[in-house]
Amino acid sequence: KEIAKTISKCDELLYATIDKDSNRVAELIELAHETYTSVLKYNDENSLSCVITMAYFTAPAYYNVVREFPSGKGYADFAFIPRANAGSRPAMVVELKYNQSADSAIAQIKEKRYQGALSRYHGKILLVGVNYDPDSKNNKKHTCIIEEVNPD
Repeated sequence: KEIAKTISKCDELLYATIDKDSNRVAELIELAHETYTSVLKYNDENSLSCVITMAYFTAPAYYNVVREFPSGKGYADFAFIPRANAGSRPAMVVELKYNQSADSAIAQIKEKRYQGALSRYHGKILLVGVNYDPDSKNNKKHTCIIEEVNPD
């Protein structure tokens, strides 16, 4: 039952991302961060990157998931490139921040043109910025912004 519940949460995260439900994405990433990360290694971007890998565990059914994807003027933390069976699912570029803002993650994607590496892909691309703020005053330590671009 626990494995099925975990897989269901992974699917829910993927669908929430595709649906651009940034609040739900932040909640599910926060839950995964709390569940899968050691308290000794909790507060850094690499830890968050590992959490993203676990949280999107079911995504490889529809995506080639590439960590540190060379693109534009640097490396996107993650690229989700739709497989042939992905249907209408969009490509996604995910940038992570630690103790900054989800806005700054989106700004970095745009400034460094990370989505440009997906120029052969024809369809929607989601830009996903995720920030973990360990000093958040409102108890919500994870924030997310999702923007859609269409390169066509």
